[in-house]
Amino acid sequence: MMIQVRLIVNHLITGLLFFATVAVAAENTYVGSTVCRGCHPDVWMNFNKNPHFKSIAAGDLPKAQTGCEGCHGPGKNHVEARGGKTSIGAFSLMDARHATDTCLTCHTKDLSRGNIRRSSHTMAEVACNNCHSIHKAAGNGKSLLAKRQADLCYGCHANIRALFSMPSKHRVNEGFMQCTDCHNPHGTAAPTWRAGIRPRMVDQALANEEPCLKCHSDKRGPFAFEHASVRVEGCETCHNPHGSMNKKMLRRPTIMTVCLECHNGTGNFGIQSSGIRTQTGTHNMADPRYQNCTTCHVRIHGSNSDPTFLK
Repeated sequence: MMIQVRLIVNHLITGLLFFATVAVAAENTYVGSTVCRGCHPDVWMNFNKNPHFKSIAAGDLPKAQTGCEGCHGPGKNHVEARGGKTSIGAFSLMDARHATDTCLTCHTKDLSRGNIRRSSHTMAEVACNNCHSIHKAAGNGKSLLAKRQADLCYGCHANIRALFSMPSKHRVNEGFMQCTDCHNPHGTAAPTWRAGIRPRMVDQALANEEPCLKCHSDKRGPFAFEHASVRVEGCETCHNPHGSMNKKMLRRPTIMTVCLECHNGTGNFGIQSSGIRTQTGTHNMADPRYQNCTTCHVRIHGSNSDPTFLK
């Protein structure tokens, strides 16, 4: 009997709390961004220069939801409480999922963010406000990054920062290019090379190709004689795209050793079921003349004239 009474009391308390919460939520209405000016003059003064600024005339949001309350929610309770993060939608108190959901209220329509739900960043509980600063961005760009892009990425990817200090590298530290030239931090579509196995969040160039071909267009092809390691497996089979101690960002110190990773006589695949071609008997690999394969096989990324990629 006592247990039944306790259950009934608990249900009544839960019901009263629910209706109280609904009543408070119903009272919490929009007050307009002008009211925010009294306590947040620094944010309010420059908000018209912010990409998130939405004019009432544009009609993107209802009149009451423009400006500050478009992201932080209705502010009546916050004003009556005379401030406090718990009375408003404060991003610093939100978990990663809630913060991301709030941003996606508007940004879902952006194609570049179409895969954000399954991106490596979202899976690792990285939210939008971990990288973006809406009110105090480091630059004036529309991305509103909290820091310079490279420094922002290095905060988590310290191992990549070390590679960009190698003798042979892509010039990210010098500002010649950025991480987003190759990567989409909001997630990417399904891969089209390396049998679906590729570095995370690597963006695609035209025709769903590797991002390397955005700059290295002479390697694009199509060629009459394709090099399978380039077309199927991808550039990073031979190169380390971030940086290397070796010339041309190769994964091994000498070209010969890179080639011998595949051209070692193993396998029985391919069009003629002959596996990967090996060097002929006239190629004495102990002779320095034959140790730099690309001296003769200059069209190593693909050729229109010779199946062995000669001149």
